[in-house]
Amino acid sequence: MRQFLCYTYAKSSSFGYSCREDFVYFAEICFKSFGDRITNWITMNEPNLLVDMSYIRGWYPPAHCSPPFGNCSAGNSDIEPLIAMHNMILGHAKAVKLYRELFQLKQGGSIGIVGFTEYFEPLRDNEFDRQAVSRALAFTNAWLFDPLVYGDYPAEMRLYLGSALPIFSPEEINYVKGSLDFIGMNFYTSLYAQDCIHSACISGWDRPIRGFVYTTGERDGEPIGGRCGIPIFFVVPEGMEKIVNYMKERYNNMPMFVTENGFSPPQQNDQVQALLQDTNRVDFHKSYLAALARAIRNGADVRGYFVWSLIDNFEWIDGYSQQFGLYYVDRQTLERVPKLSAKWYKKFLANGTTDHSNEEDFTTRSFGNTNATILGSEASRAAI
Repeated sequence: MRQFLCYTYAKSSSFGYSCREDFVYFAEICFKSFGDRITNWITMNEPNLLVDMSYIRGWYPPAHCSPPFGNCSAGNSDIEPLIAMHNMILGHAKAVKLYRELFQLKQGGSIGIVGFTEYFEPLRDNEFDRQAVSRALAFTNAWLFDPLVYGDYPAEMRLYLGSALPIFSPEEINYVKGSLDFIGMNFYTSLYAQDCIHSACISGWDRPIRGFVYTTGERDGEPIGGRCGIPIFFVVPEGMEKIVNYMKERYNNMPMFVTENGFSPPQQNDQVQALLQDTNRVDFHKSYLAALARAIRNGADVRGYFVWSLIDNFEWIDGYSQQFGLYYVDRQTLERVPKLSAKWYKKFLANGTTDHSNEEDFTTRSFGNTNATILGSEASRAAI
């Protein structure tokens, strides 16, 4: 597999509307300039997370929100995210249309998009919470992928959002539907889902924009899995198998890449030696890869897996406080030092096994007979 190129969609005060054609123009420059070297294109990274953080919660620029989600100077958390997502979907689809008409045949590449994905389990053992799981999956994952595969938003969203949800014109459906060659999934965590239609929930979750679903990582004070540095992330390896199976079933086993999967420890340590002995990260990747292998053995068309991340990087509003990297970076000298996880991953890439006692040679049996590529990135393979 050759290199991926990912470019991010620009936002504007009109929630992306005026950027659609600008985005296609930018995409054309990329296709012309790099198409002889790039065979796998990703148009956007996590647009569904972007609209949540930028237009519902108001944490990211342009920091739009409204009560009860936040107290921003501008915004409407119930409406604006729907418009912003709609315009990003159209921008993606127009770029794909251009690529297929002018470049794909000659360059021989493929094009897709990356979504932020989560899996959900019912908070309580009742039918209402099981229905809430279905809505949570639709409002989180299918919000992005359903239009690009089927040409319309999920039925679950249409039911609860009604006329607030934008409508694709017949012309738009023609180029939005099927505008994916592959699905990119960033996956880290699973959460519990609670129904907010038939039971009381925390303010904000009992609204159409959330599908009337409250999501949490705890049940009766007990976390759903091991804790991570990001408070809403938990170590739930079986969620990897479940989300891949969900995507396989919902989208007719379209080719998939796990484009991000990684671990940041719950207690960030400033002691270098402690940072380098990251056994918890090794355990994380062993367990998540084992779960992914089970999904592949059951027929999921997963073409590759990317570790997040090669180095301890700048994590948006968290800055350098989160440590996802296989490599430690000395911020004074900029020296990069491999952690235990980097050494383990190098052996894993070479040998095709995690040495799991209950998953002996699982990658040899699961990945070895498929088109899957297991890597951190082209850069990390070279660095490790």
